[in-house]
Amino acid sequence: MKKKAEERKDQVLKAAFQAVADHGFDAVTLQHIADQAGVSKGVVHYYFQNKETILSQLLQSITTKIYEAEHRAITEKQTALEKLNAYVHSVFLSPEKNKKFYRVYVDFLGQASRNPLYQEINYHFYENCWGIGREIITLGKKEGIFSSDLDVEKSAKMMRAVIDGCLIQWLMCGQDDLHDFYKQACLESISTLLKSP
Repeated sequence: MKKKAEERKDQVLKAAFQAVADHGFDAVTLQHIADQAGVSKGVVHYYFQNKETILSQLLQSITTKIYEAEHRAITEKQTALEKLNAYVHSVFLSPEKNKKFYRVYVDFLGQASRNPLYQEINYHFYENCWGIGREIITLGKKEGIFSSDLDVEKSAKMMRAVIDGCLIQWLMCGQDDLHDFYKQACLESISTLLKSP
């Protein structure tokens, strides 16, 4: 019974993600989510208290899954440059997947400035991302390919800033064919930021 309940909750969260991608954060309703999930509005209410509960759990779910995929990608590699390359490639998945995620994520960021719960979830996500950056940078310094003068903490934060900045700029351009350009530019920018002169 518990497994069935978890599956139904997951079904509603996936539907919420698609509904927010289609309608936007402010416009999406519980009915939109129910329709997307193929269930009644009562079923949505059974598992989630209100719209904010669904959306906060959605933000938690998608940021956790993204971090886990990014972390998996770097653990399969040995050197700092291999890990960096795998990290950037795990973020730049495809135009379709990145467009859907960042449309939803940018909506959440807009809300986060006024919602402490969203701020907390997003900060936890960034802490995880910075952890990936710290691992890559620390290894690169040890290998002697990244500057020994690098401030690991600051550089890890700048690494994620470059990644998100490139993806948001790509999204705002509205040109899917520039996806590879931004991925390559992102990788080159981070490499320049980290490498020894």
